[in-house]
Amino acid sequence: MDLRIFTEPQQGATYDTLLSVAKATEDLGFEGFFRSDHYLKMGAVDGLPGPTDAWITLAGLARETRRIRLGTLMTAATFRIPGVLAIQVAQVDQMSGGRVELGLGAGWFEEEHKAYGIPFPKQKFGRLEEQLEVITGLWGTEAGATFSFHGEYYDLTDSPALPKPAQARIPVLIGGHGATRTPRLAARYADEFNMPFASIEDSERQFGRVRAAATEAGRDADALTYSNALVACVGKDDQEVARRAAVIGRDVDELKANGLAGSPAEVVDKIGRYAEIGSRRVYLQILDLHDLDHLELISAQVQSQLT
Repeated sequence: MDLRIFTEPQQGATYDTLLSVAKATEDLGFEGFFRSDHYLKMGAVDGLPGPTDAWITLAGLARETRRIRLGTLMTAATFRIPGVLAIQVAQVDQMSGGRVELGLGAGWFEEEHKAYGIPFPKQKFGRLEEQLEVITGLWGTEAGATFSFHGEYYDLTDSPALPKPAQARIPVLIGGHGATRTPRLAARYADEFNMPFASIEDSERQFGRVRAAATEAGRDADALTYSNALVACVGKDDQEVARRAAVIGRDVDELKANGLAGSPAEVVDKIGRYAEIGSRRVYLQILDLHDLDHLELISAQVQSQLT
């Protein structure tokens, strides 16, 4: 089981804070550092000093780290034109030496669009599908050839399809709870399917849908990686768990039911149950980015038992 660290900087984080977490992620042996792509806080936090842009952040981290994978859960298709996003991600991949992954979703948080003047179209899923076709098409075009695409939402003519990423193929992540269209998109475009904040039962059901869609599309269902994103709140004893839960404004029992909370032994056991239904990677949502001792504990007493 691979463990990656997943952050929510819109809740309040500077680039320097994210850099500290990314360096700890690397030093402590986690596989990757991922972040959300949002421009507005959620819930009862002040969100200060304000949002940071996901791909600018990852560009900086690409030059400050050497080993960990870097990416988004998820970049919103509403935020960027696909041709521009393909250039941005390919450049960051070059800057990292080939360590970038792109999580791409339809976009859902209408208020952040209103707050920053970003159009929030009604037909988001069709745009996402076209973005995936454009981005992967640009990256997959042979050097010296051109790429054209004429869709309902995007139109590209004779693009040189440059720059090329450092990797032969940048992994694409698709995720979500949708029962029909999401599995179909994952079967066509994804290297990894991510189930966010879901129970073992719901994850197993959705993984089954994605596997069925892949088979129907003529693809080996085992060619995809299946993963989960879950909030983490681990403590060496009940008092430490309660303290960490209080800092992030969550209830311990709720966290144990819906996330990875409790002692290291409890968390290892629950991760094992996700592994039994086919999950091969967990993104640990870390909500207190100043508590690096939390990452040290997870590395020493959780991750060490999963390798």
